[in-house]
Amino acid sequence: MIYTYKEVIKLYKSDYQLKKAIEDKKIYKIEKGLYSDKSFVNELAIICKKYPNAVITMDSAFYYYGLTDVIPQKIYLNSARDTSKIKNKTVVQTFLNINIIDKGKIALNTEDGIINIYNKERLLVELIRKKNQIPFDYYKEIISNYREIKDELDMYNIEEYACLFRNSNSLFETLQREVF
Repeated sequence: MIYTYKEVIKLYKSDYQLKKAIEDKKIYKIEKGLYSDKSFVNELAIICKKYPNAVITMDSAFYYYGLTDVIPQKIYLNSARDTSKIKNKTVVQTFLNINIIDKGKIALNTEDGIINIYNKERLLVELIRKKNQIPFDYYKEIISNYREIKDELDMYNIEEYACLFRNSNSLFETLQREVF
């Protein structure tokens, strides 16, 4: 589990006790202001703890769900337009309208903590929206994996998410042609 400084101080009651726990390897300092009860922590969980209003999307989410075996070099996040730019070289941040950002967002409880990630239906809509921005072979791999799980997907949710965007008609056409 990952803790902020405030959370870890509640557990250990004082800075002295916290330093003692770090020396005894009961807790580990991951980076400034973040601590964990494990020596190794998933990078997605760290990013979600640092930026709790951001949502994991695109390559990071496709890999997390097993829709691709390509390990992303960066962590892809969506943030609301009114938030600050994340100054982290490992993060690719996209800004969305506040009314759209939380649609399809789920909070998954992992062993390292809670991560905010889009569900598979929202990711499918994101994939179709950004089709021209990603390599063709990569796109085809993910679409192929979506075809294999199409019976598990909620069509109502896919329609709802597609309607959030201006080009919803072309999104529907592409979804019908390439997945369903």
